[in-house]
Amino acid sequence: MRQFVTIAANTFMELVRQPVLLLLTTASAAFSVFLACVPYFGFGDDPKLVKDSVLAIMLLAGLLGAVLSASSSLARELRTGTALAVLAKPVGRAPFVLAKYAGIAAVLSLLNGVNMVAALSASRMAFDAYGDADVRALAIWGGGILLAYLVGGFSNYFLRRPFTSDALFALVVCVTLAFVVNASLSKADPTDRSVTIGAFAKVDWRLIPASVLVLFALWVLAGLALACATRLDLIPTLVICSGLFLLGLMSEYLLGRPAREGSVWASVLFPVLPNWQLFWIADALGADKAVPWARYLSGALGYTVCYVGATLAVALWLFEERELS
Repeated sequence: MRQFVTIAANTFMELVRQPVLLLLTTASAAFSVFLACVPYFGFGDDPKLVKDSVLAIMLLAGLLGAVLSASSSLARELRTGTALAVLAKPVGRAPFVLAKYAGIAAVLSLLNGVNMVAALSASRMAFDAYGDADVRALAIWGGGILLAYLVGGFSNYFLRRPFTSDALFALVVCVTLAFVVNASLSKADPTDRSVTIGAFAKVDWRLIPASVLVLFALWVLAGLALACATRLDLIPTLVICSGLFLLGLMSEYLLGRPAREGSVWASVLFPVLPNWQLFWIADALGADKAVPWARYLSGALGYTVCYVGATLAVALWLFEERELS
């Protein structure tokens, strides 16, 4: 157990020290909030467009993060011989792969957490054709990102600590503080300027369980990326995961209907493809439908556990047959 925790912790710290993860987290969070300051002229559906967009950014950023993390933590170590050095010690291949997945899942949870705070901020800042962009909130959000980078620079220059990891951890704290400050300030209602919005009003808290569903999807993507990384490098892993992502979005149309009509091949292939629509709840948020979150999240978690277990079993099988020398 101690070996598992050590490998998982080392994987997590190795990944948070990658500059690409810091840039991906910063870019996705900054762009999500920026989308709340753009006029859409959506005939009153501007807040819905903002929520759909930030959830889509959250999912695509997680896809890139999963592929980059799996390739960096496993494929590169297999190529450079680091994995062989670790496995030469009394560490089995199964604990090694499972610990790698735990570290990747933790990194994706950190990335998703920052994007979730950005999504909450965007829901507060969204406006329609009768309102104006919340420039003050955008400035506070940008100031929070700048402060995180300044903290990372200070710790690197004066304390000789790694800039990337400290800046990433500071980013989590600073963007959360920026959201709290923005949500606490009163402002005019974008739909009726004579009405004042109080503290934490207009924040769509339903984005929290929606972000948790996206996190479940990212854990599935991490399992797929790790299975590919046991044999492939970055670009082939990205191509395969992107293809599975696109096919999974269309799985209900391509395989779900034929399976219900009695098609044998569709009944076999439909459970194999990940059904991403299970984790996408943006349409229900836009229509203000009541969602039984407890039951829905528990069902999605069960699906995630089963699918991740299957993908990790494939990863272990591929890794057991892999020649490391």
